[in-house]
Amino acid sequence: MSTSKVHASQSPGLADGELRPCPDSPNCISTEHPQDQAHYLEPVEMTLDGDTSALIKRVVQQMGGTLVSSRENYLAFTFTSKVFRFVDDFEVRLDPENDRVHIRSASRVGYSDFGVNRKRVERFKAALEAAK
Repeated sequence: MSTSKVHASQSPGLADGELRPCPDSPNCISTEHPQDQAHYLEPVEMTLDGDTSALIKRVVQQMGGTLVSSRENYLAFTFTSKVFRFVDDFEVRLDPENDRVHIRSASRVGYSDFGVNRKRVERFKAALEAAK
């Protein structure tokens, strides 16, 4: 019997207009909650306009993500690992009041992700910066 921890991430979506905080497990990264330094990266600062959502969709889909939900100022995608078919949630919240793009990437199951979600957010941020 395995003694490894299994922790499903919180379901995707907004809570009080923000991306949900990360759980205690290390398989989540977010730009929304700076008080949680273990799970925090800086958001993308950019001027948001009518083309921002389309740009984000294009960048995430080029990275291999699949769009599952889109509404005003919020986009939800999934990424599926090639070998074990694990699904990760990748969420983007546009913050037009502060010209920021907030991101949350989290594994749905498991405890550790070996830094996959952090690397994905960093790749996304770099690609978005290059494309803007």
